[in-house]
Amino acid sequence: MDLEKQGIPPEDTEASDISPRIEENEEILKERVGIGTSFDTGIRRLHILDREIQIYYVNGLVDMEALTELLKELMKVEARDRKTPYVREAVENHLTEVQVDYKDNLEDCIVEMLSGLVFILIDGEERALVVDVRNYPGRSPKEPDNEKVVRGARDGYTENIIENTGLTRRRVRDERLRHEILRVGVRSKTDICISYIEDIADPDMVNIIKDELKAINVDGLTMADKVVEEYIVDQGANPMPLVRYTERPDVAAVHLFEGHVVIIVDASPSVIITPTTFFHHVQHAEEYRQAPFIGTYLRWIRFFGMFASLFILPLWLLVVLEPQLLPDQLNYIGPTEDSNVSEFMQIVIAEIGIELMRMAAIHTPSPLATALGLVAALLIGEIAIEVGLFTSEVILYVALGAIGTFATPSYELGIALKIFRFILLIAVVSFQAVGFVITTTVLFLFLASIRSLNKPYLWPFLPFDGKALWQVLVRTTVPNLRRRPGIVNPQDKIRQPPKA
Repeated sequence: MDLEKQGIPPEDTEASDISPRIEENEEILKERVGIGTSFDTGIRRLHILDREIQIYYVNGLVDMEALTELLKELMKVEARDRKTPYVREAVENHLTEVQVDYKDNLEDCIVEMLSGLVFILIDGEERALVVDVRNYPGRSPKEPDNEKVVRGARDGYTENIIENTGLTRRRVRDERLRHEILRVGVRSKTDICISYIEDIADPDMVNIIKDELKAINVDGLTMADKVVEEYIVDQGANPMPLVRYTERPDVAAVHLFEGHVVIIVDASPSVIITPTTFFHHVQHAEEYRQAPFIGTYLRWIRFFGMFASLFILPLWLLVVLEPQLLPDQLNYIGPTEDSNVSEFMQIVIAEIGIELMRMAAIHTPSPLATALGLVAALLIGEIAIEVGLFTSEVILYVALGAIGTFATPSYELGIALKIFRFILLIAVVSFQAVGFVITTTVLFLFLASIRSLNKPYLWPFLPFDGKALWQVLVRTTVPNLRRRPGIVNPQDKIRQPPKA
């Protein structure tokens, strides 16, 4: 792709070698990173052993205490090594930081500097010293709001990629755990970490993901992990989630042990788990924090909620339009009150109202949330029924569908179920029973046709894998989990040997 067509200056992509004349490097850097114009880019000059030394940094991304300590050590060089001709070695020996690297061109130095590191130029030297003293602004790890558990760990990923890899490493203390980092984005230079266990994950899958990430040629990743997802999977008009997001390190660790690949994007508190199927989105960490029987019970309640979210409103509308489909024992189902609006339009208005309330709740400040709840209860509740806009039964079934949506572990899957529910409602009001049956069949065939990173979306149901499907339906005890999921094609298929 032509970078000039993207509006990206071609000189930004050229690597300038470091000149032994430090004045030339300074002029280039002043123009490139705006030193003297941007208040947060800085330079500190020192004269040590008759040489000029320049330290470049970005204020706000570095640990100022560590940088101050580094300056103190460098100022002691002249007193300790007054007669040495090896200035670069003397400077390097006085660097107290753990991670020190060399760079041969200014382009790499600028990228490292804008990532929170500092680099040191020495007059007469053609290589720069890069020192890791970064300290990204951020929050402390805390339990994510959308993946809470009654019992279990309370830490969660943050927007700091270094902290996130540490949280993962804390749970996977395997020397074969690999954290490979890439920089994506011509201008943003966003850090992306690919995490996998080397002797478990499918190397072909790892290479495919690496190639997809390296092929991203865009100026910046504005929405972080979501942009990455759109590049590595072909989403198109498909509303179903093709990767799984999590903010819990324990969930990511479980998938790493199974053979999945985890993608961590800097500045995002959620990580991408891939490859995934439909059934990866219907499980929750709480099921594994309870006894197996309780976990199975919770899972089936959640399945029921998802089923109700998708089908309860279309089925109710169907029996309202065709009451002869109801057996005599259920003839009480259906509206008993008169309304000025048809049942279908009542459902549509109520669904839109709930969506507006959900969006308003997200954007409403916490002190006003109670007032919003009162207004919503009045509008969608008693007053709307009293004026004849809704019937009580419509409100009941719309609420049950909404509760089922909120019970879905994956937020993305819950939204997709809402869309499918609306499609079913249109089919029912247009063609009654025939429309319901045909649309349900088409939706199932659509799910069966989806492939995420060339993996069947409905595995282990299609293609059928009895043992894996049993583990989806029933929360199996951990000692009985012998094999890793075949969908990820793990190199080491045995999770644990059978009991002696």
